[in-house]
Amino acid sequence: MSSDSLNLFSFKGKIRVLHLTWIAFFITFFTWFNHAPLLMAIADSLSLTSEQIKTLLILNVALTIPARVIIGMLTDKYGPRLTYSLLLALGSIPCFIFALADSFTAAAIGRFLLGFIGAGFVIGIRMVSEWFPAKQLGTAEGIYGGWGNFGSAAGAMTLPTIALLFGGEDGWRYAIGITGVIALVYSVIYFRSVTDTPKGGTYFKPKKIGGMEVSSPSDFALLLLMKVPMYAALALLTWKLSPAGVGMLAMPVAVVIYMALVVLYVFDVKKCYDINKAIFVKLPEPIHRYKFKQVAVLNILYFATFGSELAVISMLPLFFSETFTLDPVKAGLLASAYAFMNLMSRPAGGIISDRFGRKSTLLILTAGLALGYLTMSMIDSEWPLYLAVAAAMACSFFVQSGEGAVFAVVPLIKRRLTGQIAGMTGAYGNVGAVFYLTVLSMVSYQTFFLVIAGTAVLGFVTLLFLEEPEGQMAEVMPDGSVSLIDVA
Repeated sequence: MSSDSLNLFSFKGKIRVLHLTWIAFFITFFTWFNHAPLLMAIADSLSLTSEQIKTLLILNVALTIPARVIIGMLTDKYGPRLTYSLLLALGSIPCFIFALADSFTAAAIGRFLLGFIGAGFVIGIRMVSEWFPAKQLGTAEGIYGGWGNFGSAAGAMTLPTIALLFGGEDGWRYAIGITGVIALVYSVIYFRSVTDTPKGGTYFKPKKIGGMEVSSPSDFALLLLMKVPMYAALALLTWKLSPAGVGMLAMPVAVVIYMALVVLYVFDVKKCYDINKAIFVKLPEPIHRYKFKQVAVLNILYFATFGSELAVISMLPLFFSETFTLDPVKAGLLASAYAFMNLMSRPAGGIISDRFGRKSTLLILTAGLALGYLTMSMIDSEWPLYLAVAAAMACSFFVQSGEGAVFAVVPLIKRRLTGQIAGMTGAYGNVGAVFYLTVLSMVSYQTFFLVIAGTAVLGFVTLLFLEEPEGQMAEVMPDGSVSLIDVA
């Protein structure tokens, strides 16, 4: 094996850790989206309205917004081994709650809490960055993200069949319950099988926990600005659940939540200032600085890429079922083609980034996904079914390759903050999902796809401000010496 290639048939050293980690991510997605292919059965069993079904889709991605930020901080502080294991174990609990739900309210609570397991992706980004050098990092992160992301497609292909095997009105409950059991069992396997770094490696931790470190006052202002959409997405969700939406929350409760979000944002600002107040007196040495605009650009790109993927995965079975009058099992299998592309698309984005440059790769892929969603907006019942599926697969290639290319850059910004950067960028994917699914609840499928295409164009323009990673980033060793890590 050359220094630039990975022997994926090996199960030793860093390849072993890569395999064990993408499997952990696979299970989080398998569990997180276990409802999507079973929505029609769930709706019949719980007598859900169309509006309640769409609300469940939004709830499923809502908690992941703060969860990815929190999990990113915990990963940087306590390491990916412990954090991933605990997340898998705790994530099984709301899975069981949802499986046992006997009303919309119970299902909504389970679905909302289950969104926390969607933060697992962030943990593996840090784990993989600890084990692989920069020249292999895009490829390794792409494999981790792509093969793990396939969990949603695996669920779409297998869970309807499992539900049918159990049969009856409760078949979907057994299928969903099984995913929780798998997550619980693998939490023990993962904890016993990996380490945070290769033997003799140093795990760099942030100086303080509770907020992201930045390098200048202007970066601090940009950080505060980039936090606003995350709180806005939670406010949007609250509005959707208020009497103005599905009426799950009484107006006084919704008002309290709005006020709480404002208070939390103010508290968040204070924590960030406490961690970064030194930069208003004296800037860090140049070698220890990084540009937060890099993070901001990646946030916006992930909003359009992963945000749209989450939304489309959630609605595509219904889209195919309603557009082409298909039964739920066939619609779920055809819709899984979109997520199926993750197996090769996301690794492809990482591989291309490693070989041909991070920025140029992102520019091409972002343009491609804009055209892809524009094409999907034209699909109607007059299209041949095979052509509609092909269009969805072609679009998904650019979407998921773009995700791989984004996370080929994330670990190259600041090593000790990788979990937090990945958490914030990942959270923007969920902000995008909440935004897109809210749009879907108000417009036609065609307009929904057009809105995604428009935000992709915005992402392309923003991408022009990204700087190609080059040189080295510096981290301080426990003994006070400086370690230089190649980023090119």
